[in-house]
Amino acid sequence: MRRPFALAVLCAVVLLLAGCQAPSVSPDQTESSNADLTPSEPATDYGNNDSAPGAPATDRLGYENGYWYNESLSVTTDDGLNETERDAVVARTMARVERIRGLEFEETVPVSVVSRAEYRNNTGGGETGDSLRRFDNAKFEALFFIGEDRDSIAVQNSNRGESVLGYYSSQRGEIVIVSESETPTISRGTLAHELVHALQDQHFGLESDARTRDQVQGRNGMVEGDAVAVTQTYTDRCGEAWRCIDRPSQSGGGGGDRHFGINFMQYFPYSDGPGLIGDLRERGGWSAVNDAYDDYPDGAAEVTYPGRYPEWEPDSVSLADRSSDDWERVRPSTDRGRPDYAVVGPSAIAGSMAYTIADDYNESSVVRTRDVINYEDGSLDSDDPYNYDLPATGGWQGGRMHVYDNGDETAYVWKTTWASEADAREFADAWTAVIAHWGGTRTAEGHWVIEEDSPYTDAVSVRVDGQTVTVVNAPTADELSEVHDA
Repeated sequence: MRRPFALAVLCAVVLLLAGCQAPSVSPDQTESSNADLTPSEPATDYGNNDSAPGAPATDRLGYENGYWYNESLSVTTDDGLNETERDAVVARTMARVERIRGLEFEETVPVSVVSRAEYRNNTGGGETGDSLRRFDNAKFEALFFIGEDRDSIAVQNSNRGESVLGYYSSQRGEIVIVSESETPTISRGTLAHELVHALQDQHFGLESDARTRDQVQGRNGMVEGDAVAVTQTYTDRCGEAWRCIDRPSQSGGGGGDRHFGINFMQYFPYSDGPGLIGDLRERGGWSAVNDAYDDYPDGAAEVTYPGRYPEWEPDSVSLADRSSDDWERVRPSTDRGRPDYAVVGPSAIAGSMAYTIADDYNESSVVRTRDVINYEDGSLDSDDPYNYDLPATGGWQGGRMHVYDNGDETAYVWKTTWASEADAREFADAWTAVIAHWGGTRTAEGHWVIEEDSPYTDAVSVRVDGQTVTVVNAPTADELSEVHDA
């Protein structure tokens, strides 16, 4: 058995996070989800020991649709929640969320239920153009997540389709619970989390102008961090200040293509986002958080390192096309605000490095388990399970990736800028270690050739020029200069 300690830890993380993982939000998609991370409780909800006051003359924080935040509910969960019980649970959860968050719901949030099969059909992404598919495949190959023999979009859809418990749709203004039961017992964490998204949408709007993955990670760090922080407070009060309904016995869909590297990258907003929210609250309470919705973080760096917010800005990286006539830029359609280049930021780089402890290719890794998995008193830290603050990613300042093809095969050029020459060199050293992990051998010319039995059989060049690192990929070493003539 390879790396038993690391694999045991990763299994614990998968069990902890089952159902938590939401898709990374694209410019035209704002649905998200999170799971209940707290232990089970008795099946009957007794409210708490305090007597809730009567109905107020006007709506108040902590009161929604006839229910106070500390009011008892007469519901049982053995047979799920019927429509009447669900309405009561939703109303009281809304009251509790606004009590914690200090914002009043402007309207009731409807909750519907769909089966997992229906969810997969509705969120499969529809038809994907050939250029976008080739572009996305090359990007995930560049991160050493998905080899050329697999389809990156299909793998991402499989991860998402098997894990999501529920999501908030800003287009419809409703929460959708994913369950095989028509009367499910809704996870308190899922419901509270998605109600925060509804509250955000009602007060600030959830539309976004984020166009690249790193911009999305920054924006989602704010949105999901807010929701996770409220949900953590909510679940902490369960069993103490409040009595809560039990969580469902099944926490996720199960099965599917669970890809640790992609999950690690996509979980970033949930893991590091609450730290940003906590920092903002120390500066000025929830009012500081509210104000930040007018100035989302510009990238993952401001989420991992809250002290950089809001002054930090990424470099605008230029990348000249220097390919031969045999190679042509792959340009996905930009009609939906999508750029024809990629920005692969520090959270994605950290995910690629973390994946080397979990893949089944060989027994090496470029990081230790404790470098990327957080512990608290010897146990997994359920509030912040992953660490993205790695020495090789902390100095990231900006990046740009172009994808090329020659009709049969793809290649890419990836340029990044760093805060110092030392940061650039540290990343380059770490990245060549990732290449070596996947079967790369350095040639006499200084390039890397990845062995044929690797999922990433190709040639790669890593060049450092001051504070800039340029990575070039081609099918063979002879073609590297054809893809990008340095």
